[in-house]
Amino acid sequence: MNKPSPLHSLDSELVKIKDAKHHDPFSVLGRHTVGGDTILRAFLPYAESVKLAADGGEFQRIPDSDFFEYRPGKTGVPAHYQLIWLDKDGGSHCQYDPYSFGPILPEFDQHLFGEGRHWHIYQKLGAHLMTVDGIEGVHFAVWAPNAQRVSAIGDFNRWDGRCHPMRNLGNSGIWEIFVPGLTVGNLYKFEILNRHSGQVLVKTDPYGQQFEFRPSTAAIVVDEDAYIWRDGAWMEQRPQHDWLHRPMSIYEVHLGSWRRDHRGNFLNYRDLAAQLVDYVKEMGFTHIELLPVTEHPLDISWGYQTTGYFAPTSRHGTPDDFRFFVDHCHQNGIGVILDWVPAHFPKDSFALGRFDGTPLYEHEDPRKGEHRDWGTLIYNYSRNEVKNFLLSSAFFWLEEFHLDGLRVDAVASMLYLDYSRDANDWIPNMYGGNENLEAIDFLRHMNTVTHEQHPGTVIMAEESTSWPQVTRPTWTGGLGFSMKWNMGWMHDILHYMQEQPIHRSYHHDSLTFGLLYAFTENFVLPFSHDEVVHGKGSLLNKMPGDEWQRFANLRLLYTMMFTYPGKKLLFMGCEFGQGTEWSCNRTLDWYVLDYPHHRGLQTLVKDLNKLYSSHAALHRYDFEHQGFEWIDCHDYQQSIISYRRKSAHEDLIVILNFTPVPRESYRIGVPQPGTYFEIFNSDSQYYDGSNVGNGTVLSEPQPWMGQQHSIAVTLPPLAGIILKM
Repeated sequence: MNKPSPLHSLDSELVKIKDAKHHDPFSVLGRHTVGGDTILRAFLPYAESVKLAADGGEFQRIPDSDFFEYRPGKTGVPAHYQLIWLDKDGGSHCQYDPYSFGPILPEFDQHLFGEGRHWHIYQKLGAHLMTVDGIEGVHFAVWAPNAQRVSAIGDFNRWDGRCHPMRNLGNSGIWEIFVPGLTVGNLYKFEILNRHSGQVLVKTDPYGQQFEFRPSTAAIVVDEDAYIWRDGAWMEQRPQHDWLHRPMSIYEVHLGSWRRDHRGNFLNYRDLAAQLVDYVKEMGFTHIELLPVTEHPLDISWGYQTTGYFAPTSRHGTPDDFRFFVDHCHQNGIGVILDWVPAHFPKDSFALGRFDGTPLYEHEDPRKGEHRDWGTLIYNYSRNEVKNFLLSSAFFWLEEFHLDGLRVDAVASMLYLDYSRDANDWIPNMYGGNENLEAIDFLRHMNTVTHEQHPGTVIMAEESTSWPQVTRPTWTGGLGFSMKWNMGWMHDILHYMQEQPIHRSYHHDSLTFGLLYAFTENFVLPFSHDEVVHGKGSLLNKMPGDEWQRFANLRLLYTMMFTYPGKKLLFMGCEFGQGTEWSCNRTLDWYVLDYPHHRGLQTLVKDLNKLYSSHAALHRYDFEHQGFEWIDCHDYQQSIISYRRKSAHEDLIVILNFTPVPRESYRIGVPQPGTYFEIFNSDSQYYDGSNVGNGTVLSEPQPWMGQQHSIAVTLPPLAGIILKM
């Protein structure tokens, strides 16, 4: 039988529990031995009465408190016992006592995390469904080494940090608690008391896998194993996929503005799967690259100010809805790449910034820990746990969502300590240089292990400087990325195309300079979202001339991109010549496809994709010099260039005319005598061009440009042609 507790005032340990300041609540709550007797102690702020479910014994309230104690005598109590309690509104509750459970997170996991080598720490930290000794519930774990107390709060305890203070796991800085009875759909956060300042913070889960729809920020417990994948064939062949020598044409998409429903609301991932995949297949793209779908609070950040590194944004549905999206892409032969942001994170008070009341994920010194231009914080890459957080996020998307690659945003800002900083606003490294040695080590390690563990996936760098060997192996001193965006080529060619044709002869080097370094890295040729925002205008409106010339220039630009060495990337809307600058707040201007110029441009991109994919000469050696050879790069006076694209069994000739003047009988040298067929002409009537062209051309034994044979062709205005023997 229960022995009544003596009436006593609260001792200091109980006061710490009551005030939510106790560092080790498990030493006070749950089952304990006092004077040879077993005592069960619970702290239930909303309870009127409490009973032990096993024998109906009544807990005694410690006077003037919310503590309840029970001394079961010799009858014994199960290892995990249930409490039946009535709340002050008359509601009845029956639950296992969380403080009857021992430590759960193994020391080995804690050790690996502390070393920064736990690739799957997302399976341990955060909130996870778990069965302990046959009892179902949710295990919460969070890293907060500078906390005096951490509590799991949520819709299961009235968001009250007094109800579920967590166990501290010592030097690892990790806190945990198993709460029986919780399940999928429960909302939660962590309440953290800083040990030094006494500040109380309410933070969302850094490892949360689903969040509420903005502006709400609570994490949601998910079932990580419910989805049944159907992309087995794709995943089985991926490790053998030779992306170096296969076509890769990427359609860059912001899901929130590609299309919306008739009321202007975001489409669900499943609806996007059906509509977007059909469109991408029709257009001939091989991959979709998503602007960050990692959870983020601010729409106009486009996802680049991430707060949920393990959660697809709830704007478009649940994590399993996103799994369906990727699954559907794979079943239709489309790869999926995610923009991923390990360079910086926002200052929102509910997220990572000063997570436990100290600069935990960021550097304390703003000269290393803050991006002045962006108003964001920079990760502290010298902390193993921070590096592990980011590395685990990369693994999470590749493994749990079957993504085929990551495009790493803002790599240049990671490499340089003085990136976009005033002279006195940065701290040199140990050698006095401006290289961020810790970030470099992180990138090399990430690229090494992701390529080892997920062969066939790609990691791309958005890196805008001349840093050497970005895409070369780490064992040769490189950073180990698969590919790098060719920002130099993109800027040069757009600058050239914006010139009036009459002035282009003075800028001819902008057309040719890129080939001096084209094979020093594995380059992607990007016309991305960055080129059509912030007052830059659309690609179409960058082109000079009247309406016809603007479309002709854009067709010519795309012809050059698809025949130039490197993989291809085109932002949504650019494929049909959207005239307005892109905005994340509205859908694309699909209505313009009612007009012939726009339909013609869309058809041209579709045909260029098919040419690029079906002709090995255009993709086999995208990264190797043997796939390209100049025919003539010197005709600056007429603004014409010509070159060969080659593979082992195919040879194509590309001629580009950057003036609005048709060129009759324009002669170029050719490698072989015979009949040449015009297989593509960007001035074709099918693309709403003027239809100046050649059909077939017979070579002549007239030496030209170092060749023994030559052909005389008609070059259409502001257009490119492709010839094949």
